[in-house]
Amino acid sequence: MKAAVVHEIGNLPRYEDFPDPIPGDGEVMIDVKAVAVENLDREIVAGHHFSSGAFAQALPAIPCFDGVGTLQDGTLVGFGGVRPPYGALAQRVVVAEEHVSPVPDGLEPAVAVVLASAVTGFTISTAGDFEPGKTVLVQGATGVAGRLAVQIARKLGAGRIVATGRREDALREAALLGADATINTAVSDEELVAAFREHSGDGYDIVLDFLWGRPTELLLHALTPEELGFVKPTRIVQVGSSAGESLTVPAAAVRTSGVELVGATKGLGPESMAAAYKRAAGWAHDGELVFNIERVPLSQIESAWTCTDLAGKRLVVIAG
Repeated sequence: MKAAVVHEIGNLPRYEDFPDPIPGDGEVMIDVKAVAVENLDREIVAGHHFSSGAFAQALPAIPCFDGVGTLQDGTLVGFGGVRPPYGALAQRVVVAEEHVSPVPDGLEPAVAVVLASAVTGFTISTAGDFEPGKTVLVQGATGVAGRLAVQIARKLGAGRIVATGRREDALREAALLGADATINTAVSDEELVAAFREHSGDGYDIVLDFLWGRPTELLLHALTPEELGFVKPTRIVQVGSSAGESLTVPAAAVRTSGVELVGATKGLGPESMAAAYKRAAGWAHDGELVFNIERVPLSQIESAWTCTDLAGKRLVVIAG
């Protein structure tokens, strides 16, 4: 079969022949149709992620962990749980039966595979203790997952949504998707702290954080009161780190601000993820959840892998 193959950590995947996977007991063969390439996948191949070591041990190997394809009877399914050295960026893949789930009717493979990113938006409920009417700050609302999160927060009944990002054109799009206010993070530290405070209204209830690094460090500064008193709790749900892997958390930011830090996987499990995906799929089918896709064939994986000018589109590799 043809696949995107990585021979050394730090090198680009190459389109070449790779031995077909062979199903074992309890496994199924899937003809891959579409795979969404995310920053995490690039970080692993580049050697910048904690799981890069495990990936390196299986080289030569095929990257990406999930996708959408068809079973031998033609049923369209989403899949995960790939078995190294076999990843999703190939014409065929073998996975355990329990890692396969049907795709709702009416969704094309490229759309269905992007909707996996929508599950992140639902973590405002599973990890963030969301209730209708609450104020949600989406840190990093101009990427695909962030734009989906803005729309999901609006669909779930958020009272106020504030979106952050570095590009004014993308922030205008976030406003069209449901954000009540936007904050450009590409300003001085003093201006950004002031903007966080200006747009907080009566306080941020939940922060869905795709950024981390400098913007979130300054957010913590903005949330720290200048005098003692009772403050409104703010729960920060840590999702991504596109602005930095680390930050400094002053003791006062936790002690006096009411800030709670939780990981996005809190409260997530197979059932909640499946329910979130099904709900997102229904909205997408009805045109109530929108996003942009950049489709490329598997044969162009080398040039696509290095593409950085996606402007809010999700790169989806069409394998079949």
